[in-house]
Amino acid sequence: MDIPRPSTKKRSRWILSGAGAVVLLVMTVALSKFEPAAPTVEGAGVWRDTVERGTMVRQVRGPGTLVPEQIRYISAVTAGRVERVLAQPGITVAESTPLVVLSNPDVQLQAMEAQRQQAGAEASLANLRAQLENNRLTQEAAVATVRAQSREAQRQLTLSRQMAERGLIAQNELKRAEDNAEELTARLEIEQKRLSFIEQSTKAQLAAQDAEIERLRGLAAFQQNYIRSMEVTAGTSGVLRELSLQEGQWVNPGDRLAVVVQPGRLKAELRIPETQAKDIIVGQRASVDTRNGIVPGRVVRIDPAVENGTVTVDVALEGALPRGARPDLSVDGTIEIERLENVLYVGRPAYGQAESTVGLFRLDEQQEEARRVNVQLGRSSVNTIEIRSGLKEGDVVILSDMSAWDSADRVRLK
Repeated sequence: MDIPRPSTKKRSRWILSGAGAVVLLVMTVALSKFEPAAPTVEGAGVWRDTVERGTMVRQVRGPGTLVPEQIRYISAVTAGRVERVLAQPGITVAESTPLVVLSNPDVQLQAMEAQRQQAGAEASLANLRAQLENNRLTQEAAVATVRAQSREAQRQLTLSRQMAERGLIAQNELKRAEDNAEELTARLEIEQKRLSFIEQSTKAQLAAQDAEIERLRGLAAFQQNYIRSMEVTAGTSGVLRELSLQEGQWVNPGDRLAVVVQPGRLKAELRIPETQAKDIIVGQRASVDTRNGIVPGRVVRIDPAVENGTVTVDVALEGALPRGARPDLSVDGTIEIERLENVLYVGRPAYGQAESTVGLFRLDEQQEEARRVNVQLGRSSVNTIEIRSGLKEGDVVILSDMSAWDSADRVRLK
């Protein structure tokens, strides 16, 4: 009797299906372990730099202008009309160089009135001195007269006492002589006091009149200064920088007439961003680029106020000025903050800020692929920044803006 056997074809199908499933599973697991394809970046279009260890110079930079160290603003002392303009901006002037001539009839009238009052006060002083002297002499004559009468009365009293002792005159006559002598003695004392008072009063009145004359003399001199001020001079040597008056123009007291500067003594006024100005102190070294040479300098003043997001820093120039250096010339200044010894540093990335953590793409040894690493940044300078952690000496990183590949952890360079 025949025994039925299972079909070999059906068994083969099961074996092949199982093997296919195993292969598919293995391929799925293997593919899941593969990284996604890295995006490609044009290698010539990225900025790279190598991490270095050594001395990093911290600097801040800002634009600015050259300005004179000494600027003399010439203002109008009194109101007046411009009669003549005698100089033009750009010329070299001395202290006595005339610039502008003004006129004002009212000022001249006031000066004449002040002189008239001074002359009148001096005449009054002469009259007062003569009058007081006459009073003093009159009183001296009165004193002399009373003194003579008093002495005569004393002699008469002495004679009356002698005659009374001998019984030649009555007691009433003696009393009359005593009263007369006593009266004249008192009158002499009063007249002498009056003379002393007149002398003291004379000094006081003359001193008061002298003070009034001095006041009027000062007022007249002040008015004369007004007249002299209408002939405007430079007041110092230098270059006439500004004089924009026109003949016939009216100016008021305090209006700026001209500006004189000393072009050989310039300083740089740098505008440093407020976020970078916190570490600047007076005395730090600096360099100023005039586009025609670099001049060393030193910080001499820091403006306490912030204006339009910048802090004004004055730098005194210590070197010889290059040709073409003049006031209002645009310059670039760099201030050295400090030197950091034995630190890791690299060029400043396009999007990295000091004291922050950023992701930078670090290149492999073949310079064909870059992988993102977290880097902790430290103190920054104009072109460099300190590396606290995340990179080592010799690493090459991409400093260009890689924000277009924020979703990728690695890129390929071609």
